[in-house]
Order: sequence, then C-alpha cells, then structure tokens
Amino acid sequence: MMRGTGILASIGSTAPFVGLFGTVWGIMVSFIGIAKSQTTNLAVVAPGIAEALLATAIGLIAAIPAVVIYNGFARSIGGYRAQLGDSSAAVLRLLSRDMDRRALPRTVSKAAE
Repeated sequence: MMRGTGILASIGSTAPFVGLFGTVWGIMVSFIGIAKSQTTNLAVVAPGIAEALLATAIGLIAAIPAVVIYNGFARSIGGYRAQLGDSSAAVLRLLSRDMDRRALPRTVSKAAE
C-alpha cells in the first residue's frame, strides 16, 4: 500500500536542494562573468541569473507536485488503514460473540448436572 510513496517523499524533499544548487551555480557563473569582464554590465550578469532562476523553478516544479501527491496518497492510505482496522475489529467482535453464544449452552448444561 505504501509502495512508491517513498520515492515521492524523496523527490519532494530533495528537489528544492537541487534547485538551490542550481541557483548557487548560476550566481557563481554571474560572478565569474563579472570578474572576467571587469564590469557589471547586464549582458554579463543576465545569463547567470537566468540560469539560477531556471534551476530554482525546475526544483520547485518537481517538488511541489510530488509533495501534494505524496500527501494525498498518505491521507488515503491512512483512511484505508482506519477502515481496515474498524472492519477487522467488527469481524473479531462478531466472532467473539458467536463463540460466546456457542460456549454458553455447554456451560449451562454442565452447571445443571
């Protein structure tokens, strides 16, 4: 029942870090461009910033749906577990009641002797 939810949880928790790594990488590229050209011209800085923002967006695009789907599955699985627990308790209660009813006549007949 829980098969596959671990993958979703892993994607949801690690994708933002991948996006953060891409952001750091893009900013680093921008700083390297500034250092090489000795100017803060937009043409030098923009590609690195664009790379950083793209990496952040990709990380969030991967993480947000994975977390939402994981939470939906976890909620459904919890509901099914609760229903299964209630159903098994009802079956056990009925079996116990039936066993008690079958044992009662034997107890009464032994007491009458």
